[in-house]
Amino acid sequence: MTLATGCLAHARRAADAVLYEGYLLYPYRSTAAKNQVRWQFGILGPPGAAGAGVGEPADLAVECLLRPVDPGDGAATVTVHLRFLQLQRRSVERAVVDGGYAAVDELRDGTSSWIGWDEAVEVERDLGTFCLRELRGDRVLHVAVDGGDDVEAVPGGRLVRRREPLSALVTLRTEDDGGLVRLRVSVANTADPVTEKDPATIRSLIGAHLILAAGRARFVSVIDPPDDAADAAGRCRQHRCWPVLAGDGGPDGQTSDVVLAAPIILYDHPAVAPESTVAMFDATEIDEILTLRVLTLTDEEKAQARGTDARAAAIIDRCEQMSPEDLQRLHGIMRDPHAATAALTGDDWWAAEAAAPVSPETDSVVVSGRRVSRGSRVRLRPSRRADAQDMFVAGLEARVSGVHVDLDGGTHVAVTLVDDPAAEFHDWYGRYLYFAPDELEPLPEAEDADRREESPT
Repeated sequence: MTLATGCLAHARRAADAVLYEGYLLYPYRSTAAKNQVRWQFGILGPPGAAGAGVGEPADLAVECLLRPVDPGDGAATVTVHLRFLQLQRRSVERAVVDGGYAAVDELRDGTSSWIGWDEAVEVERDLGTFCLRELRGDRVLHVAVDGGDDVEAVPGGRLVRRREPLSALVTLRTEDDGGLVRLRVSVANTADPVTEKDPATIRSLIGAHLILAAGRARFVSVIDPPDDAADAAGRCRQHRCWPVLAGDGGPDGQTSDVVLAAPIILYDHPAVAPESTVAMFDATEIDEILTLRVLTLTDEEKAQARGTDARAAAIIDRCEQMSPEDLQRLHGIMRDPHAATAALTGDDWWAAEAAAPVSPETDSVVVSGRRVSRGSRVRLRPSRRADAQDMFVAGLEARVSGVHVDLDGGTHVAVTLVDDPAAEFHDWYGRYLYFAPDELEPLPEAEDADRREESPT
């Protein structure tokens, strides 16, 4: 297996989790309230649907950066993979005495049942490999997906599955940005205009995302770029899609052979935990909890889930077949991030860090040439993307409550917001917001000194 193939396989497993995110949620029955509204991520609706309020916008676009291995040889390439789900509407028909069929809501045979349901068919198009220097002007690619009808005989009747044809345009363009190349890929649904909800859903590209693979070049992170790429990364614009590194991370983790452009915000190098063996379509849940909850379903509830969707049936079957050892692996695992370093140096990092004297109330850290410690007043400049809610405190003033050093040697500054009426309570209770030193802007010394005098001892 080549490096590119291995990186793509790694990226595709994470991409599959994105593709099916929210597809069908526990308890995996069509009657569950949470399964009444599906298809929430990466929806490219047909033209007119968004304007009519019956669907999502028709397009997405992503910009990413590449660093050619040898800019002079012009051999750098990109391979583009477009992936999405095509809705497949399943209806149920009962056999009648005259040899025909009549539509019904549900068909039962013993313990088995079938209901009408919207399934999905995976679609992936390898759109080709393109030389970067040949994409200075727009390269437009047409994508067409056939519709169709399928019939499956079941006891007492049949299931009829229907798919509408889909079409899209993918546009590629590059431009130089210093020693880097900015690649823009846009995707647009080109179905006939729709102004009604049901036709809009049927003609949508669902969970649409891209996997991009570089040849004779490396993608550069746009969310954690190297210093020499920071300005270029700031000029990249994303529309309903966000690129993250997904393959070989290189020595510093800031470059890769592969990018996953996903409709949900991820970190660089997303990965599915190796302990996760069942695709449960809910990345916000814990596999162990979901598995145990599946096992508590009654036989009737399991039959309803199996009748809802074949993928739901597979989840239940897999959970029921898990051995005690499989369940134990889901309980959790501790990975030592320092194992490789310890093996080389022989250091017992845990003992060394644990033995180090730590006093958050008296420790300090130098930020922009100024020493910051308990009582210092700072302005918050979140940049690490550790918490989506950081945007709500950006630019606010805060008072330092302590300086902490973790077992990895990282420094974290605990703060409370100056204008928070509950700040004193949070300080008493020990409930703080935490930021890295480079996310803080020390305030002028005069204001700092005033606040130190007011700070509780």
